[in-house]
Amino acid sequence: MSAPNIEAVKEYLLSLQDAICDALEKVDGGGEFFEDEWQRDTGGGGRTRVLADGVIIEKGGVNFSHVFGDKLPGSATAHRPELAGRNFQAMGVSLVIHPRNPYIPTSHANVRFFIAEKEGEDPVWWFGGGFDLTPYYGNDEDCKFWHQTAKDACDPFGEEIYPHFKTWCDEYFHLKHRDEPRGIGGLFFDDLNEYGFDKSFALMQSIGNAYSKAYIPIIERNKEKAYGERQRDFQLHRRGRYVEFNLVYDRGTLFGLQSGGRTESILMSLPPEVRWGYDWKPEEGSEEAVLYDRYLKPTDWLNI
Repeated sequence: MSAPNIEAVKEYLLSLQDAICDALEKVDGGGEFFEDEWQRDTGGGGRTRVLADGVIIEKGGVNFSHVFGDKLPGSATAHRPELAGRNFQAMGVSLVIHPRNPYIPTSHANVRFFIAEKEGEDPVWWFGGGFDLTPYYGNDEDCKFWHQTAKDACDPFGEEIYPHFKTWCDEYFHLKHRDEPRGIGGLFFDDLNEYGFDKSFALMQSIGNAYSKAYIPIIERNKEKAYGERQRDFQLHRRGRYVEFNLVYDRGTLFGLQSGGRTESILMSLPPEVRWGYDWKPEEGSEEAVLYDRYLKPTDWLNI
């Protein structure tokens, strides 16, 4: 089995951040990413890029981070107790895009690499990541295109990978306290090392590269759709669900906060405006209710 090449992973992740930012700036047509380079007192650092108040993107962040330390946080050792006592390195690109137009879905993507080492023992390493889509107004064409692009990224590595990662995504991005999905899913994977370093790294790259291929055409198809205050109000309430998931369940958020990460970069995924209403529900039979009735359910989008 080939040894992990940490520098190759870092080089790829930096180039991926550049490529995604370039693609998003181009489709936005006016906004530019502000870059904030930072250092972590206990080891490592990163570069946070944020596009705010763009033509299409109300707020978007594309982060690269590479952090390391002598002790893992509780969020990491809770389900992997064998990692206790090891030093670690964690690096990745993580992004969330919140468009202004409610007919353009919010999107999230993340690819990451983790390695924990201890003198005299083999390193423990894995890849993780994926991407998922959170529409406010469902669109079958968008859902099918998103999932077909996800499948195309996985198929060269095995036909079993897409259905496995899709199911994992449906199960992971689920708000247990509301018993509802965050969106229409996509791909999610973690602890990936069973293929060896080279194949696992190649699969992670294929998924990372597929994000822009999946999302940019969806922006283009929906950016001219007219909307009003009703659609905006629905979008802001649904964004509340996004915030709830990120603060309560998201592994990356918990790992970052518990490991002494940079709070501003970790919480850049939160939307700029959001609403909560007591016992808020969409009107029965409305266009907004269709999201719940049809789209917020695990669905085989490629065979509907």
